[in-house]
Amino acid sequence: MAVQTGLGEPRGPWFISPDLGPDGRGRWDVPGGGADGRRSWRGRLLAAAGVVALSTLSGAAAGAWVADQTGAPGPAAAAAAPVPAELVTAAERTVPGVVSVLVGGRSGASATGSGFAVDDQQHLITNDHILAKGGEGSVTVELPDGRRFPAEVVGREPGSDLAVLRVPPSAGLAPLPLAKPGATRVGEPVLAVGSPLGLAGTVTAGIVSALDRQVRLGANRHRAVQTDASINPGNSGGPLVNARGEVVGVNTAIATIDGNGSIGIGFAIPIDRVRQTADTIIGKGG
Repeated sequence: MAVQTGLGEPRGPWFISPDLGPDGRGRWDVPGGGADGRRSWRGRLLAAAGVVALSTLSGAAAGAWVADQTGAPGPAAAAAAPVPAELVTAAERTVPGVVSVLVGGRSGASATGSGFAVDDQQHLITNDHILAKGGEGSVTVELPDGRRFPAEVVGREPGSDLAVLRVPPSAGLAPLPLAKPGATRVGEPVLAVGSPLGLAGTVTAGIVSALDRQVRLGANRHRAVQTDASINPGNSGGPLVNARGEVVGVNTAIATIDGNGSIGIGFAIPIDRVRQTADTIIGKGG
């Protein structure tokens, strides 16, 4: 099994708002930037949290009143509803095709992440920033059954934060189906699958929170799928799949407050961008 490297290590995935500078602090050239902007941002965050809390309390009270008047189940009963069968099936189909990616450089740098098979030629998709953080060292892929294989780096595209690996045919990984471009909808349920903190085969659930979200990853701006499915360090490169088990994106980044882990805002590279980049890399690298 993959070795747990400890909370917060490796530091990816990472995210910087387009309204912040490279150091993650407010920009003077952006409305609301600088020290005053930070205070304003925190104020807005606290205000939003207050609204959410108020809405939650109001919803609970309304649900209780409806239950009393109609005999319908209240929020507590709804919360105990069974997990949709289609999500269980999607997880069962997805986990066998997701791997842990382990990178170790000669300088002692190392990184871990996730990846998944995309064809019967044993090509795998992962994030480029995992390879970069690992000092561009040797890459090892660990399968769900614990077997390990050396992986060849077929090609990398730092601008898209994507990379393609290949493992020997004996790995026998089943490729994951890819969703059709433009088919993803806001509000539909999704699963994030990967190896957060080295915990291979971890599945978390959420919904698609937004499409075409503009975010800056490193020096590049990206169009991303936003989700509230829990994504943590080590999820980088793993798939975000819909209820049919189709990959809708590659989990790449999370938003944090003061660098303190996942706050329920994650970002995935859309599948149309992934498909295009992977096809180009595989076409060039074989």
